Amino acid sequence: MQCSLLHQAEKITAAATRRQGEKTRITSLAAMADANFKAKFLAKHNEYRKKHGAPALTISKDLCSSAQAWADHLLSIKTLQHSNSNNGENLYYFQSTAPKKLTGEEPVESWYSEIKDYDFNKPGFKFNTGHFTQVVWKSTTEVGVGLATDGRTVFVVGQYKPAGNISNPGYFKDNVLPAGK
Repeated sequence: MQCSLLHQAEKITAAATRRQGEKTRITSLAAMADANFKAKFLAKHNEYRKKHGAPALTISKDLCSSAQAWADHLLSIKTLQHSNSNNGENLYYFQSTAPKKLTGEEPVESWYSEIKDYDFNKPGFKFNTGHFTQVVWKSTTEVGVGLATDGRTVFVVGQYKPAGNISNPGYFKDNVLPAGK
């Protein structure tokens, strides 16, 4: 990952459980999403949301702090899992042996690509479309993003408020609109 995407980079040391309480010290380069990454992340969300008749999101400092803390945690445990927050949440992960410059658009494009599996004639939650539906969820008004990398592994966390993907009757029909509506 190139330095242009990173700011406030620092070396951190964390303890990771290896087996039955045995600890292994790991050192990694932790990075936060910079202003350019956040701006592109937000712009790509709002581009897609506009297509689906959803209002533009705004960046939330609180959600960015929460998303960053979770991205840092995921990097420290090298595992992809959702947090226990009340926020909506999308996760993006990749691993590479070659440095890669990640843009703010890439995670959002990946999440939005699930539209191909969403059936607007049968609205509702499905595991293979939940990232897409959160991106365009009409009632969501705020987003935050966190990014953590050690140079080979990257975790991006998007958190949303109010959360989408609420399965109450009619919620998906009212919040996940076909493009052009």
